[in-house]
Amino acid sequence: MSSLQRHFLIAMPSLDDPNFDGTVTYLCKHDADGAFGLVVNRPLDMQAAEVFEQLDLEVVDPAQAERPVLGGGPVQPGLGFVLHQSPKSFESTLDADAEIKVTISRDILQSMAGGQGPSPAVIALGYAGWDAGQLETELAANSWLSVPADPTIIFDTPMEQRWAAAAGLLGVDISQLTNYAGHA
Repeated sequence: MSSLQRHFLIAMPSLDDPNFDGTVTYLCKHDADGAFGLVVNRPLDMQAAEVFEQLDLEVVDPAQAERPVLGGGPVQPGLGFVLHQSPKSFESTLDADAEIKVTISRDILQSMAGGQGPSPAVIALGYAGWDAGQLETELAANSWLSVPADPTIIFDTPMEQRWAAAAGLLGVDISQLTNYAGHA
């Protein structure tokens, strides 16, 4: 199977896992060793101000502090990630050549709190991970749809519309799909 890095994984209605029910996951990495991604449509009951406060960062830009924080996945929920489209360099940016960048270093949060951060940007806590071959097995079981990622879904689409909008990239009306899967 070719890499699905830089794709969305769209949870099928039949996916029987409460961690991923109705989710859209941006795949940051996918190779022979496994996959890693961030759920982009699960807001937590917190704002960026709480993240900045925990890191003792002074907030200069109140708009940055009001950003919602996403639950990026069930693995290491205390670990933070920032999805963004900035050409600016940060200490730890994964896949720096991608249209959608993922940064895991403190300097991006300092920049955001100081009003110099990337825009658009989304903060997520935790991530989704798959061991080697696990994602391929789930795809074969019809648990996920995949489509090349579109930044407008992450940065411009209202949270509650992202699942349907991502499926719409494939021409699929996700509300019309059943919650069971099969093979012919």
